[in-house]
Amino acid sequence: QVQVVESGGGLVQAGGSLRLSCAASGSSGSFDAMGWYRRAPGKQRELVARVQTVGITNYADSVKGRFTISRDVAENTVSLQMNSLKPEDTAVYYCVVVVGISWHWGRGTQVTVSS
Repeated sequence: QVQVVESGGGLVQAGGSLRLSCAASGSSGSFDAMGWYRRAPGKQRELVARVQTVGITNYADSVKGRFTISRDVAENTVSLQMNSLKPEDTAVYYCVVVVGISWHWGRGTQVTVSS
């Protein structure tokens, strides 16, 4: 049973920074990819950033240059450094890990950016 646990959300003023962390465990195989999605109020869940085992990263256009994803393959952790936060970044952020064709989600952590 794969477990995914996020931490690090909170309330921050616009222009501030937050760091989200995610730890995954319980897989007999390696995690093919790890990443972050978010769901803002009234909107669909969207990709924020993801990183593959080989280090290839993808970012949503809206966060490029402000957010940085990093992964520790040995520790099965992934972090998201969020700088220059904007009110429109307010959302619940979900960590996801991929094992083969299976996606495993955390429960989410709230990020609120005040103007």
